[in-house]
Amino acid sequence: MNILLVYPQFPETFWGFKYALKFISKKATDPPLGLLTVAAMLPEFWEKKLVDMNVAALGDDDLEWADYVFISAMSVQRQSVEDISKRCRKLKKTTVAGGPLFMSFPDDFPEIDHLVLSEAESALPLLIEDIIAGELKRKYHCEGFPPTSNTPAPLWELIDMKKYVSMNIQYTRGCPYNCEFCDVTNLFGRRVRTKTKIQILAELEYLYSVGWRGDLSFVDDNFIGSKRKLKAEILPAIISWMKRRNYPFIFSTEATITLADDEELMRMMVEAGFQSVFIGIETPEESSLAECKKVQNKNRDLMESVRKIQSFGLNVTGGFIVGFDNDTTAVFKKQIDFIQNSGIVHAMVGILNAPKNTALYKRLVREKRLLGESTGNNTDFSTNFIPKMGYDTLIQGYRDVLKGIYSFKPYYQRVKKHLNDIKPIKFKRPKIDITQINALIKSAWLIGIRERGRRYYWMMFFWALFRHPRLFPTAITYMITGYHFRKIFAKYI
Repeated sequence: MNILLVYPQFPETFWGFKYALKFISKKATDPPLGLLTVAAMLPEFWEKKLVDMNVAALGDDDLEWADYVFISAMSVQRQSVEDISKRCRKLKKTTVAGGPLFMSFPDDFPEIDHLVLSEAESALPLLIEDIIAGELKRKYHCEGFPPTSNTPAPLWELIDMKKYVSMNIQYTRGCPYNCEFCDVTNLFGRRVRTKTKIQILAELEYLYSVGWRGDLSFVDDNFIGSKRKLKAEILPAIISWMKRRNYPFIFSTEATITLADDEELMRMMVEAGFQSVFIGIETPEESSLAECKKVQNKNRDLMESVRKIQSFGLNVTGGFIVGFDNDTTAVFKKQIDFIQNSGIVHAMVGILNAPKNTALYKRLVREKRLLGESTGNNTDFSTNFIPKMGYDTLIQGYRDVLKGIYSFKPYYQRVKKHLNDIKPIKFKRPKIDITQINALIKSAWLIGIRERGRRYYWMMFFWALFRHPRLFPTAITYMITGYHFRKIFAKYI
């Protein structure tokens, strides 16, 4: 069998970093981990080819080669999926699709031949049997959530790693919390399933052996969902491996604010090589936290929790939301103040949306406030329900927040605060390479000369160079990502 695995194109998004990637000559931030893992589950004697459309164009010759075209996608990739399926239909190619988009909208894609509507560990063996027998079903769905203890390492040789900023690894699936607006528990359950220590070390060694060095993201929805095993087994093993290999990777992940309550865990993460963590802070408005059942964020000083995590050497990036029913117009200024005072440089503020099948989605259906389906991109100035504060008020307030945190002056003030507060890493830094030198030159030209706010660039450039020379590359990186954010939001603000 010739199996073509296709990852659809993303539109321009906050996390896509399209305008930052050109500074470092990369095509995408992350590879398609799900498809690479699925590829590893297919029979070894099948031929496999992967096309990530965020990195390379999908050619008709690629499609002609394939016996089956496997597609995996999230909601935000819907338009690209529709384009791919039309091309496959025209060339009479059999399509097999899975992932969150199809699990949430199984009836929206009649042009797709076969749908995998549960996790690959349980459904893929059935699909493979039927492919071999030549008797495929329309849908493959298995009840429950399979263990991840037998999930193979991704088939990394299918991609060109040089085209990506970071590689990925997954340790857990599922989340013990059940926030009203989040579809993680619906897709992956509330019981946290983990890989074994042997699996994690094998994946690290695999990436090391194929030459990867640098950024490596644990893409768990909640890395600390099973703290006991993490502290007793996984982190000690990673710490030992990283020391033995002289710290080849820089780790990042996603966790809840409860990380601030466990000093031992934070120390171990830093010792293991973790440098940044994304946290869903959502809102400083206590009543809105109660409304969306974000129980882990309630009854605590969120600002102090962020500062405590940062004090241990972990850079906090944050997710924020406006548009809750309990939000008043005062929330917009509160969001700006929180982000500025916390020094969270990469703050993704989005408008509340209701993904399919979430508790919020079901409540809005009952209240007859749902307008349609979410685009999957909560920073595109859209919402799929009628907000209580009124749509025009919400949009104007959202626009004010973005101006308040991503205009030149407040953004550079926040970078400066962050660099003053951050604890420099103790591990050996990677050597400066030609990519970084080119990024510096391009930033000086595009941001320091051509952009309107060029004076802020040079003020930060020399301030960081003389005040925090060890963090000078970090300062340049933040100025480049700030350029991306301004480009992304330019048409809105």
